[in-house]
Amino acid sequence: MALIYIVEDDKNIAEIESFALRNVGYDVETFFRARDFYRALERRVPDLFLLDIMLPDEDGLEILRTLKADPKTSYPPVILVTAKTSEMDKVKGLDQGADDYMTKPFGVMELISRVKALLRRTKVIGAVPFVLAFESIRMEEEKHLVTVDGKTCELTYKEYELLKLLMINAGIVTSREVVLEKIWGTDFEGESRTLDVHMKSLRKKLGEAGSYIKTVRNVGYILTRED
Repeated sequence: MALIYIVEDDKNIAEIESFALRNVGYDVETFFRARDFYRALERRVPDLFLLDIMLPDEDGLEILRTLKADPKTSYPPVILVTAKTSEMDKVKGLDQGADDYMTKPFGVMELISRVKALLRRTKVIGAVPFVLAFESIRMEEEKHLVTVDGKTCELTYKEYELLKLLMINAGIVTSREVVLEKIWGTDFEGESRTLDVHMKSLRKKLGEAGSYIKTVRNVGYILTRED
């Protein structure tokens, strides 16, 4: 049973989220303050974080930065939840490693759908471990490890999945529509800006190797050594 940590200072919203997720079979723990959340992390790391940005004792984006900086908590996906609606707020969260973004108010079915989609993509059950390599980039699926020139490259879950898709299809153009469907699922309703932000971050983290990811105008992306 997947464990989900909800960090939300509005008790009514937290109760609705918790009830909805428990009703479909998830184990849920709810926290109204960041300090209680951090204490729980010392006991157990969950399978997914549902994180409100506006909290009384610490900004949710600060919590997100803390999670992504710690190898122990950097892998589980993070869904940001907030009343803020500007594109800049969304970009800030995605830039800092969030895997999805929900703006209040939202329906419980949308919440459940997004949680299921993220957890489905983080669970590789019965899969055969494999290694992918392209030029200086190496990906070890069993270890969920990416290295560039032998040095570890820390990626978020979405960045990792983007890179894997491109490496599997190296030399072949992958359309934006296919990327969105494979990485975010058919129920993903976000703007295409989300993909752009993740791709920009991925290129930056890969360093010089990021230049192998080429944008094919009005089509999609390709991993190639050719200019």
